[in-house]
Amino acid sequence: MSTSQLLLLATFSLLAMQPVLAQERERISFNEGWRFFKYASMNEADSLIYDVRPEILKFDDSNNADAKPTDAIEVKTRQQVLKPWVMPTGNDFIANPSSRYVRPPGNPGEDFPFVQPDFNDSDWKIVNLPHDWAIKGPFFTGKDPEVGGGMGRLPSHGVAWYRNSFTLNQADADNQIYLDIDGAMSYSMVWLNGQLVGGWPYGYSSYRLDLTPHIKVGEENQLAIRLDNPPKSSRWYPGGGIYRNVWLVKTSPVHVKHWGTQVISSNISSKSADIAFTVALKNHSDKTQELTLTNQIFELDKNSQISGDAVASFDNKSVILPKGEESELTASLTLKNPKLWGPLPKQQPNRYTIVTNVMHGDRQLDTFHTNFGIRSLRFDPDSGVYVNGQHIPLQGVNQHHDLGPLGAAFNLSAAKRQLEVLKEMGVNAIRMAHNPPAPELLELTDKMGILVLNESFDSWYKKKTPLDFHLIFADWHEQDLRALVRRDRNHPSVIMWYIGNEVGEQYTGEDGARIARQLKAIVKSEDPTRPVTASMNWAKADFPFTAAMDLISLNYQGEGIRQLPEFEGTDRIRTPPSYPAFHQAHPDKVILSSETASAFSSRGIYLFPVTDETSAPVRDGRGGDSTSHQVSSYELHAVDFGSSADKVFKYLDRHPFVAGQFVWNGWDYIGEPTPYYSSRSSYSGMIDLAGFKKDRFYIYQSEWRPELPMVHILPHWNWHGREGKITPVHIFTSGDEVELFVNGKSQGRKKKGAFEYRLRFDNVRFQPGTLKAVAYKEGKKWAVETVKTSGKPAGMRLSPDHNVIDSDEEDLSFITLDIIDANGQIVPTATNEVKFSVSGNGRIIATANGDSTNFTPFPSPTRKAFSGKVLVIVKSKNGQPGSFTVTANSEGLESAHVKINVK
Repeated sequence: MSTSQLLLLATFSLLAMQPVLAQERERISFNEGWRFFKYASMNEADSLIYDVRPEILKFDDSNNADAKPTDAIEVKTRQQVLKPWVMPTGNDFIANPSSRYVRPPGNPGEDFPFVQPDFNDSDWKIVNLPHDWAIKGPFFTGKDPEVGGGMGRLPSHGVAWYRNSFTLNQADADNQIYLDIDGAMSYSMVWLNGQLVGGWPYGYSSYRLDLTPHIKVGEENQLAIRLDNPPKSSRWYPGGGIYRNVWLVKTSPVHVKHWGTQVISSNISSKSADIAFTVALKNHSDKTQELTLTNQIFELDKNSQISGDAVASFDNKSVILPKGEESELTASLTLKNPKLWGPLPKQQPNRYTIVTNVMHGDRQLDTFHTNFGIRSLRFDPDSGVYVNGQHIPLQGVNQHHDLGPLGAAFNLSAAKRQLEVLKEMGVNAIRMAHNPPAPELLELTDKMGILVLNESFDSWYKKKTPLDFHLIFADWHEQDLRALVRRDRNHPSVIMWYIGNEVGEQYTGEDGARIARQLKAIVKSEDPTRPVTASMNWAKADFPFTAAMDLISLNYQGEGIRQLPEFEGTDRIRTPPSYPAFHQAHPDKVILSSETASAFSSRGIYLFPVTDETSAPVRDGRGGDSTSHQVSSYELHAVDFGSSADKVFKYLDRHPFVAGQFVWNGWDYIGEPTPYYSSRSSYSGMIDLAGFKKDRFYIYQSEWRPELPMVHILPHWNWHGREGKITPVHIFTSGDEVELFVNGKSQGRKKKGAFEYRLRFDNVRFQPGTLKAVAYKEGKKWAVETVKTSGKPAGMRLSPDHNVIDSDEEDLSFITLDIIDANGQIVPTATNEVKFSVSGNGRIIATANGDSTNFTPFPSPTRKAFSGKVLVIVKSKNGQPGSFTVTANSEGLESAHVKINVK
């Protein structure tokens, strides 16, 4: 019996000793001890398919990211598919009862061996969830790979099965048992004890299945989950597998529905706030129930635990609920002196929870907690976004869902690390690109005071890749949208909903606008409190598609797209700087840039000559090298449709009515390796895939954290062979003036001009020694940084982000290795190969170096340094406290050691 089975049995046995009608709901992690099998190829897979798909005749995934989407290909079904049995899973999210699906007779797959309780899966691999089957590789390389650079060159495609079992006590015979899947990539279908229960095709959606009709009490219950992840189905790395958490939920037959509560605050001030609360109840029992609801508000501490006594109570509500029926109850009150939720650092992310008790007389049938925050939002078309009456310029980034070397498998430590580094840069907002996030990610943004643009789809009816979401949009868009909004509507960090990203329907006039209005209406029916929009990289100010949006969300159009003379006469999108045109056409709507820049660079790589332009595309000899597949870190280059950070800041500062920007993107991500699709990960992050800061990090920090004394010099100063040659030095600072010294000799003192965001010393000639930048603000010394020419590599230094971690096997320590010279100075050009080992109670999960061209599998304990750095990720082993030591060895270098304690 697996660990998870023992845990479940012990939990249910303990609960069996309590009065059955008094027990509260249980939400139990069901992540451990799964058996996993993946077919060697899709051609060898079983025939239990959700639906037939178009044949892929030809597709080049190195297309420009802003290529025009195309029409779907119609396919006729010639074999039995399981779609009719899966569709009813989404019925709770279809508003019109007559449009809901009726399950056909029969039980597809019942004779298939993998779903049988007695099937011998002992030779299947044992895995714990969340699990990404593709992240270990190997990478596909060369021409015409099975998976190209767009999807990260990893084997995410394929058909696979997961199996696990659990046992319930007799005391649970009258309870409802649910399976909650937070995310499975993709076309998931679930059997319990040989019965097809249901499924959900969209790999980013969270969903629930009612297992109760198929449960065997007192016996082993066998779950089998089939996933089918198509090739050519994404423009980035989707991952593969059950990559988010899975839960078993046990409730009384009478309980609060899944995502069945909603909190709406209004008339908000520091003195009072009106709180309206809605609760949806479901009666699965065999008789009518007379029920009473009690609802109390409590404060939450920073760990999401209840702090103190109730601060307010709603009036009790009574209802007579017939068997098999649902009912919504509403309550309201005015909360005095509320502690408001707001984004850091200007405000505090205070939060509350409402504890709902469902009572039958004196017996408690269910208890449910609804976490929420109280905050007001105002959208001013002339100045932007206001939270609790305070203007908050949006300093945002886009984030894909993968966690770099950990892949798509969600990990709380890794996600928190990403957000912490972004906050250090000055980020106060995140756009979820381009899909629903893991639920835990929004719990983090709530706690950390980060605003969120919550996004649903990257495509509608028109396709961007042959097998993307367009295949299921017609059948599932309502269910997916409602599921997203119901799940996330109580998160105070979410400030708007995105129904699409650069969708092809931008091009279809009123037809596209009609679809946009339909999607917006779905969202508004679930949450009338937040604006709804879609990002537009092509739709112009006078388009009906634009008019359909609550606010104007532009990708790249604000600063202009492909305006250089070299793009004249091409068939690519070309747009002049467009903020004024949109503001004039829609003076009543807020404008923001949901994607800006799409600049790119390879950390620590500097190519010459350095352009004198503020923003330029990449070509050989112009910031790029198609032989090494690296991009210069002078941070002046962007994709053809993008712009440098300098150019974006200039256009935003010239148009203060724009609410802010979401830079493409915060962290590098797997896939979409523009401009070199023979690589395996992006170049566009301010932070590389290993989590090391690029130079671009500091230009944003200099603008977004003006109160922080900082100055940053680029490039490094290790240029053997360039003695006497022009080697430009650029400075980013939150000050307004800088003096640069080379070996103590001043190169001059420069002051930022209007719309100037870096200080350029373009005539510096390299000589070994020391660069020193002294920054001033309002005439006073502000910050100092020095960069020195290092010696040869002599040793290594290990620096963990945490030297104490939990023993839960989920908490991680991210350890940075620097190659250093004999004086302890980092050698920024070092490429030494490093081998990591662990002694004691720990193990290595992955390594990385931030090099987009590196094809060493992420789990490898051996990796070359890139620009002097390597990352190793470790965790505890076997869930035991104690300690372990991480050792780094490299030929010719002194070894390094660091101790990690496990509590």
